[in-house]
Amino acid sequence: MEKLEIDTPFGLANAHLDRADEPLAALVLGHGAGGGVQARDIVAVARVAHSLGLSVVLVEQPYRVAGRRAPAPAHQLDTAWTAVIEHLAVHDLPGLPLVVGGRSSGARVACRTAEVTGAVGVLCLAFPLLPPQRSGGTPAKSRLSELDAVTVPTLVVQGTRDRFGMPPPSERRTVVQVESDHSLRTDLGSVEDAVRAWLPHVVGERG
Repeated sequence: MEKLEIDTPFGLANAHLDRADEPLAALVLGHGAGGGVQARDIVAVARVAHSLGLSVVLVEQPYRVAGRRAPAPAHQLDTAWTAVIEHLAVHDLPGLPLVVGGRSSGARVACRTAEVTGAVGVLCLAFPLLPPQRSGGTPAKSRLSELDAVTVPTLVVQGTRDRFGMPPPSERRTVVQVESDHSLRTDLGSVEDAVRAWLPHVVGERG
């Protein structure tokens, strides 16, 4: 695993690159708002992707690298993520089809930037469809529009007990429900199976 330090308009990002010997494509994953790239579902999915012949990159946003737990505003997350993808595409993953994704907040970033990063697919772990409802507040506004805006094949792996809701499938979007909460930790085997079944259809299989 190589650790790459990449400058972005909002500070230094870290990219942890696990190269495949003869990569078919690359999978780039981002972390959740309060967590890191060591989250168990991210690690499990990275392992599956590498076994299928993909180079894998786990990206730490600048706010995490700087030691802050509170996430940056959405436009900063998107800009930093896009800068990392552009750097990787030129210097470390040249010519490879890119599947982008992440867990929770990282999945939202990948969806919002899928077009500009030229992704061939989007992988969402625990997409936070509904923001937390505050006591006595107005009903939470769905974030489904972020998923619907993606024009490439998308996989959403969602826990049946996820407090942030369950996105619906669509023509381009596959939704796999697993027996878990938002963490996805209690059914990692099903998470791995879902990714193992979906990825080859997006990037092709090794002949």
